[in-house]
Amino acid sequence: MIYWEIFLAFFIPGILGYGGGPASIPLVENEVVDRYGWMTTQEFSEVLALGNSLPGPIATKMAGYIGYAEGGLLGAGVALFATIAPSLILMIVLLGLIMKYKDSPRVKKMSTLVRPTIAVLLGVMTWGFFADAIEATGTVQTVVLAAISFVLLERFKVHPAFVIAGALVYGAVFLG
Repeated sequence: MIYWEIFLAFFIPGILGYGGGPASIPLVENEVVDRYGWMTTQEFSEVLALGNSLPGPIATKMAGYIGYAEGGLLGAGVALFATIAPSLILMIVLLGLIMKYKDSPRVKKMSTLVRPTIAVLLGVMTWGFFADAIEATGTVQTVVLAAISFVLLERFKVHPAFVIAGALVYGAVFLG
């Protein structure tokens, strides 16, 4: 039964997450945290941060990790397959249709209209992470870490993996 749940937890966001990883992350969070209760929001945000620091598609990295945590090696395989299956099916079945209408103004307009929705979903998820961080570590620590991270990323162009690693070390040393 767990393997079916793992499959659904990643297949459904794969179908509904138009645009790939960034669009499907809030949907995966809903499945993993709210529907199945496999993780807390804090744990999910840590998996997301770790996945973002590694090369490659975020959705597959998260699926592999969460699938492995819930169902071992087979769970990781099921989660990975469920993540790529919607795209794989659509590519195989609808490739001709996509190629025929790829330059259509309607298709381009649809993509343009979906982007704000994705931005709102990511914003809501970010706000949830921020609220959980304030609850867990306090307002001052969260604001200071956010400000330092922003400066490192925007002003000094430090790679996000190093910023995440630095925040992890800070949390382990000063908050752990």
